[in-house]
Amino acid sequence: MATTRSSAAAQPALGEQQPIVTSEEQAPAAAPAKPATHDTVPPPALLDFMMKSWKPRSKKLPPKIKQADAFKARRRALSKLFPGETLIIPTGHEKVRANDTNFRFRPGSDFYYLTGNLEPDCVLVLQPKEKGGHTDVLFVEPNPGRTDATFFTDRVKGELWEGPRLGVKESQARYGVDQARSLNELPTFLSGLSGAESRPTRLLRGLSPKVDGAAPEPSEKDKGLAQALSEMRLLKDAQELRELQTSIDSTHRGFEDVIRGLKTAKTERYVEGIFNLRARVEGNDVGYRTIAASGAHACILHWHHNDGPLVPGDLLLLDAGVEGQTLYTADITRTLPISGKFSKEQREIYELVLESQDAAFAEVKPGNDFMEPNRAAMRVLAEGLEALGILEDAEEALKDEHQFYKRYSLHNVSHMLGLDVHDCAQARQETYKYGKLQAGMVLTVEPGLYFQMDDLTVPKRYRGIGVRIEDDVVVTARGCKVLSADIPRKAKDVEAWMKSLWAADKAARKGKKK
Repeated sequence: MATTRSSAAAQPALGEQQPIVTSEEQAPAAAPAKPATHDTVPPPALLDFMMKSWKPRSKKLPPKIKQADAFKARRRALSKLFPGETLIIPTGHEKVRANDTNFRFRPGSDFYYLTGNLEPDCVLVLQPKEKGGHTDVLFVEPNPGRTDATFFTDRVKGELWEGPRLGVKESQARYGVDQARSLNELPTFLSGLSGAESRPTRLLRGLSPKVDGAAPEPSEKDKGLAQALSEMRLLKDAQELRELQTSIDSTHRGFEDVIRGLKTAKTERYVEGIFNLRARVEGNDVGYRTIAASGAHACILHWHHNDGPLVPGDLLLLDAGVEGQTLYTADITRTLPISGKFSKEQREIYELVLESQDAAFAEVKPGNDFMEPNRAAMRVLAEGLEALGILEDAEEALKDEHQFYKRYSLHNVSHMLGLDVHDCAQARQETYKYGKLQAGMVLTVEPGLYFQMDDLTVPKRYRGIGVRIEDDVVVTARGCKVLSADIPRKAKDVEAWMKSLWAADKAARKGKKK
């Protein structure tokens, strides 16, 4: 992996740029990229002028990140699972959005879980010791400061373009690892892992094509590393629960922003923008693409276009979550009457979904199968659909060989939640989907009913109604705690919530006029 050069004497020829490391889609490290088409080449006099009269960088090392001991404990726990093996966990790279513009970087979840590091391109290696255990080695981008002209000539890595990187010694101090090394040492390190004499190696693949290509050939061992990390993340500690609660509380405020905006909002895109503002002001970003689905759009599970109108009398299904500064994300859905009141038919469907969610909550407890809350919710929905005349026979519909209720419910009610919105995805099925719930697991409970506009099995008065109610819960010693309980969910409470926010805004406007 190429890095910035370390001295002014080693500058590239005029018109050249430094090798690019950040995006895997860029030119290979050995071939410097051309400058952007709109750049001009700095003359030698400017290069000379830019290299002079800068205040020396402080030699003071940064403090350790908060919860450094927790990140270290996770590395030690991972070390115990794979004695004598080299473990490689990259964070990934910025990805191209269009031409030479990138998406905002978000660290790989497993890498962050083990380090707390938010910078792109880094790689964590757990290197086995002769007498047992592992040495933490963090490969990071060096920061030569103003001693290298790349600080202003390199538009990908330069400080004046992108801001400073920590550097090697600073990263070791900041993240509390045993060692930190420059990324330009990584290729040599990886090449030394190949061959019959090398120790067994496991790599978390799919995050860095360059690391994937330089490391030993893929094997089942790699899959085992991914599984182990996901299964470690199944159980949240007290700090993780606090981070999740922070994200959920921000999401609550984001939903209130949306409700206030419904008085003037005309489109779903406006709703998305209102919520996403809260996510960027209080968190890192949204945890996933916001679903702002009004009217029949709510019957499309992952409606991301968000380009429809907001029509008085329709429902707005808002599925959104703030990803906090520490990357833990909320995942909440509320179905809101745009005018502030549910119609008779909307309320009937809403109350049925709410009843099914309550049934699912009751089954979230240690020792129950992960799928038990889903079974409880689906029974309530099937029986309710029979009562509405949509299903002929709930018992027949619930049989495994039929599952007719899925025509209207479409999805299961739970997934794990944490650093990823669909957390712990690489865990084995026997420890997740077909496993037992344990205290410390965080999951969603999100039943829904979706009646398509063209579904002739549904009475016309219900067609186009889509309702989902989603909350985030943690399994406790005896049951579960609803982390999002402060966000109103009963129909009457949702109406009162909306009314109170609108009334408060109206009073505030009147106060300003006086």
